[in-house]
Amino acid sequence: MFSPLERDLERGWPGRIDGNEVIQLAAQTLQSFFTGGGQAREHARYRLDEVVFRAPVLHPPSVRLFDNGDFAFANPAAIVGPDDVVRMPEGAEEVVPVLRLAAIVGAAERVGAVTQLVEFLAPSLEGAKRRDFALSLGPVVLTEEELPAAPWSALLAEAGRNTRLVPGDLVAAPGEERTALRVGDLLEAEIEPFGILRNRVESRA
Repeated sequence: MFSPLERDLERGWPGRIDGNEVIQLAAQTLQSFFTGGGQAREHARYRLDEVVFRAPVLHPPSVRLFDNGDFAFANPAAIVGPDDVVRMPEGAEEVVPVLRLAAIVGAAERVGAVTQLVEFLAPSLEGAKRRDFALSLGPVVLTEEELPAAPWSALLAEAGRNTRLVPGDLVAAPGEERTALRVGDLLEAEIEPFGILRNRVESRA
């Protein structure tokens, strides 16, 4: 998802990167692109230095974060994108980023694409509020066929057991904790070949 620099679009447009350009696709969201079979007409072309990348899925129907064979639900309203600010939660002095790979569910409860996700944890808070305030996604997504083999079938099978998955759901694999951050710190996280996901931590006040 991207938007031209001169247009302030919170969600942006789906696009396909082609060399040093991004091509706008005729779909409203990645969810609708996947539901349509992963095909869409191509529109305008923009140079990469003329655009801003947005969160690949701004309002996912659900978010599941796997660890130790089980998962926890996370807050779909907590999504932020590349270069967005992460606000320090009230009552915390530092946050711990956890870098993960995440599958974006497409049509027929299958993997539509994969991206990188940073879950921000506040260790000093209790209960679910430890992970309720920020999840960063992006900057790009790749199809499953473009990536090395990963256990997505097992994770999606467990996530969908006794329920159903819908386009846009996020299913994140176990991740790796990074160095704790305080107000003013800049996170630069990367799992190749997704590019660098940057977020600065700022005060909530």
